[in-house]
Amino acid sequence: MTRTTSLLATSALAAVLALTVGCATTGGGGAKPSAAVTAAVADKTRPEADRTRDADRKPAEVIAFAGIKAGDKVGDIMPGGGYFTRLFSGVVGAKGTVYALAPARAANAPANAPDMSAGVKAIAAEPNHKNVKVAPMDVAIPVPEKVDVMWTSLNYHDFQNRPGDYLKTFNKWVYDALKPGGIYIVIDHAAKVGAGKTTTSTLHRIEPAFVKQEVIAAGFQFVGESNVLANPADDRSQLVRETGIRGKTDQFVYKFRKPK
Repeated sequence: MTRTTSLLATSALAAVLALTVGCATTGGGGAKPSAAVTAAVADKTRPEADRTRDADRKPAEVIAFAGIKAGDKVGDIMPGGGYFTRLFSGVVGAKGTVYALAPARAANAPANAPDMSAGVKAIAAEPNHKNVKVAPMDVAIPVPEKVDVMWTSLNYHDFQNRPGDYLKTFNKWVYDALKPGGIYIVIDHAAKVGAGKTTTSTLHRIEPAFVKQEVIAAGFQFVGESNVLANPADDRSQLVRETGIRGKTDQFVYKFRKPK
């Protein structure tokens, strides 16, 4: 093989790898947070508990990596107390919409059963978050309209613990909710290489490569990753709620795209 042929082959391989694996990046994928993102994070009306978590969750960097902007429609999957819901609301502005996709309270639930959508319902009722709409997180019910971004943070591993082909159905639900070219963000606690989904119910972690393979199999294109939430000091062997590692786990941030 000539030197020229060898160089061409090397270049071709690099191009294929770039398309297949994506570009590993740090600091929010190199994207600088917009003024809207910066303002949303700095908003003084955010709960103090949320602001305290910013150092670990790095919201400006991950939202910039996702590319969320004014006017976007965002699906916030399993939003919990609405940490990201509030931020998305500020970023997308009056012309955008945030769908807080939370499990609906069963009609036959006991009176003292917790309402998992209570936190985001309260946010949606606030005058400065009129662009937040609460919708059911139910794979049998389509998201109210096609959105630009679907987002799941620290929940993907939990969906693995549901019976049958739930995860396959879940990823199809996400796919169907997105506009062509829409973005799917998956943030989760990293498990050790080779662990696959074997620690999702014990350590509440999942292997990054397993997630990538699974989401690509659902029809998505892998765009890239951000290492902004990586923590090399975490050996990935502990339960994510353990004292000392809680809030500081090694996390991956993956960005996928629905083909246009």
